[in-house]
Amino acid sequence: SQILSTTPTIIGLGAMIITPLIGNLSDEYGRKALLTLPMTVSIIPLVILAYSMETNFFYAYFVIRTLTAMVSEGSIHCLALAYVADKIPDVNRASAFGILGGIASAAFVCGTLAARFLSTTSTFQVAAFMSILAAVYMRIFLKESLPNGDDIRQPILKGEQDVIRSDSDLENTRQVFKRIPSVGDLIFLTKNSVPFSQAALVSFFNSLAEGGLLASLLYFLKARFHFSKNQYADLLLILGVAGTISQLFFMPMLAPIIGEEKLLSIGLLMGCANMFVNSIAWSAWVPYATQVPYAIYYYVSATKTIIRSHSPRLGAPLEQGKAQGCISGISSFANIISPLMFSPLTALFLSEGAPFNFPGFSIMCAGFTMMIAFIQSIMIKGVPSSHKTGNNHSLEA
Repeated sequence: SQILSTTPTIIGLGAMIITPLIGNLSDEYGRKALLTLPMTVSIIPLVILAYSMETNFFYAYFVIRTLTAMVSEGSIHCLALAYVADKIPDVNRASAFGILGGIASAAFVCGTLAARFLSTTSTFQVAAFMSILAAVYMRIFLKESLPNGDDIRQPILKGEQDVIRSDSDLENTRQVFKRIPSVGDLIFLTKNSVPFSQAALVSFFNSLAEGGLLASLLYFLKARFHFSKNQYADLLLILGVAGTISQLFFMPMLAPIIGEEKLLSIGLLMGCANMFVNSIAWSAWVPYATQVPYAIYYYVSATKTIIRSHSPRLGAPLEQGKAQGCISGISSFANIISPLMFSPLTALFLSEGAPFNFPGFSIMCAGFTMMIAFIQSIMIKGVPSSHKTGNNHSLEA
């Protein structure tokens, strides 16, 4: 159990390093080329358990799944968003990202329902087949998106001799790795770009609160109302349905009307309210009832979608992979430290030696963490119209 509990931290640590790197390289070599890597390696662990579920194969699956998840955990979503950012004008990006997130939520719901009716062996066989099918479909039908550096508007990171090409392959390789965002680059960017630092802070505290909720809620519901894993799975299923509805229907409709920044703040506020109510839940029906408002504003996916739709505007069209990679890296870092903070806090307040009688205190703390993200989101200003117009012209041209 200790190994299983540390696995998300290991995966998050690897994703924090690898995802920005893959996102940056996609700016150099194209989205499709780099998307092939995470989609291919994610097939391997599924094929292992689809072939056999004996103990040795399970251990092989566990090790390989941990390694491949470092590459594919955030990279697939990051590159998909960067691809959409390449093709969609600024004014329609939030809606497009919402539809993409809604489709992902719908896939989660369909996969969860399918697993209820399939045997364990069949589940991994179907999962392996669908992963292979997705990779083949991507290679055949997805058109390559190689960003064009001629329309750079506001580069995120300025490396030395970024535009100068050398005839030597070794020099070309060095130039590529000079543009890989390091920790120092990220710190420099955060200090010198106020919009990016605001989006980064919102993403960090939102991911921190989300991880805190996931680390606390199951144990709280089990200790408080004797919830089983099946009941907890039902809650996740409700969240998936709510995410699908909100992002496929409500976000594309509301984002152009009330604005992405206001929609972001409303989503975060709904998330705070949900956590506060869950922390003082007085009956077993309360966790189910609190999921109803997410049919309109599903805070977990909707807020991340808007953050990601906002972040590409901070840089040039050439650097959408870098922008999405940096945001993914920040979220991964928050996901690493979140269990380390909230799991001990949950265990303390669910034990007999709690400082005071408040079993849901850790969930309340997660709510306050999201409140910080909400306050920061209020300070985010809309992107100047000149930026939008300039990008639209470049795309139309």
